[in-house]
Amino acid sequence: MIEKICMVLIFVGVAVGVGIYCRRHTGTVDGFILGGRNVGPWLSAFAFGTSYFSAVIFVGYAGQFGWKYGVAATWIGIGNAILGSLLAWWVLGPRTREMTHRLGASTMPEFFGARYQSKGLRIAAAAIIFVFLIPYTASVYNGLSRLFGMAFGLPYEWCVIGMAVITCIYVVLGGYMATVMNDFIQGIVMLLGIVAVIVAVLVNNGGFTEALTTLSLIPAEGSEMAGPFVSFFGPNLPDLLGVIVLTSLGTWGLPQMVQKFYAIKSGPAIKQGAIISTVFAMVVAGGSYFLGGFGRLYGGQVEMTAAGTPVYDSIIPTMLSTLPDLLIGIVIVLVLSASMSTLSSLVLTSSSTLTLDLIKDNLVKNMSEKKQLSYMRVLLVVFIVISAVLALVQYNSSITFIAQLMSISWGALAGSFLGPFFWGLFSKRISRPAVWASFIVGVGLTTGNMIAGFMGTAFIASPINCGAIAMVLSLVIVPVVSLFTKRVDFEVDPPHVEGAIDREYEQELEAEQA
Repeated sequence: MIEKICMVLIFVGVAVGVGIYCRRHTGTVDGFILGGRNVGPWLSAFAFGTSYFSAVIFVGYAGQFGWKYGVAATWIGIGNAILGSLLAWWVLGPRTREMTHRLGASTMPEFFGARYQSKGLRIAAAAIIFVFLIPYTASVYNGLSRLFGMAFGLPYEWCVIGMAVITCIYVVLGGYMATVMNDFIQGIVMLLGIVAVIVAVLVNNGGFTEALTTLSLIPAEGSEMAGPFVSFFGPNLPDLLGVIVLTSLGTWGLPQMVQKFYAIKSGPAIKQGAIISTVFAMVVAGGSYFLGGFGRLYGGQVEMTAAGTPVYDSIIPTMLSTLPDLLIGIVIVLVLSASMSTLSSLVLTSSSTLTLDLIKDNLVKNMSEKKQLSYMRVLLVVFIVISAVLALVQYNSSITFIAQLMSISWGALAGSFLGPFFWGLFSKRISRPAVWASFIVGVGLTTGNMIAGFMGTAFIASPINCGAIAMVLSLVIVPVVSLFTKRVDFEVDPPHVEGAIDREYEQELEAEQA
């Protein structure tokens, strides 16, 4: 117990210390929310990865989908690395950095407002972000608190409050730079921790071959497949593909993920960041889902509901409870790292969006830069408090597993923003009605499906598949509606062979030489 407490205290001390150190970067709005747009590839890549993979992935998704699909769940992690990281950086990264710099946009709603020349779209996007980032944040608290309860026997409420206070301190003090510097430290912990945990769990079950053999003997409900949980694509390929789409394509339309491209510095940083981010995702996400694939080996110990189905959030903690105390301490710091990095990114995105896109010039006229920073810091605290309260309420409600909360959040956000953001970067033929249509479908489909589920039967049984469908529809709706409506006049440079960041870098070099 002493070892575990010391590891957590050291981690907390480092996080707060980084926040204090980074206060010098928070004198301007651009510095507070984007680090002055001068963040290097390593910090940017780790910030992207640690914001991507939180306790929601490690505890919620890895446990649930490892149980459902066995080792085939590893494909989700591979999809996250290739589609969610590598292609996102290659396709969106250079263009996003160039376009947001040209438009002077610091947030996704600000981009929509400038790109589509619409104050209404900017306000609507800000409202969607505020509403749907809250359940995602609550799910982050949930996953972490379950592990703390297993390791320390602490009440859920104390875990939520403690994490909220620590995150609040270092983000309010140091802003974006404190977030990315802590993300880098936390990312290293995650890389080392996930490898150590996988090795320990496999050794605990007699080694990789023995664990795989035992897993192959377990049947799947409703399937006659032999060895379903060690098969290449698992017992249910269509649903597996839905999870891959939701968790991979979703990063292309999530404001807290795309914002990492706003802040990266010019030069070859995008190319370097793409490789670093992909390797990070392959190890952390691939490792988490691979680990979850062996959850069925602990079937006799996992907490079950009255209906006889497993409590998915309890699967990974059950697997880890058999490890030595030192390894449990490493796991706690691993999940604390993943959770706090994601939480800090979410609250910073929400507070900056509310301040710049809803309050400034709408509720408060002539807002000075100093006042903007004050509003952001206050709203950071407010957002953390609201999400913590929701996490506590949710803990005693009918929504009992993390994945449901996260899929609704990801589906509504990415289902609304993916099409307008992607096509807005690359096409000059997009119309305002097309963007509104995407917003309405993304929010309407996911929330309508959720409400229908609460009242009886959902339109789409899986909220994960619903979110994935909303994202694909967004990509299709925007160009189709734009064919029949008046486009917004905007000059989008045609794609070049070289990346936008490379062109910008060359222009800077030429200016220096001149």
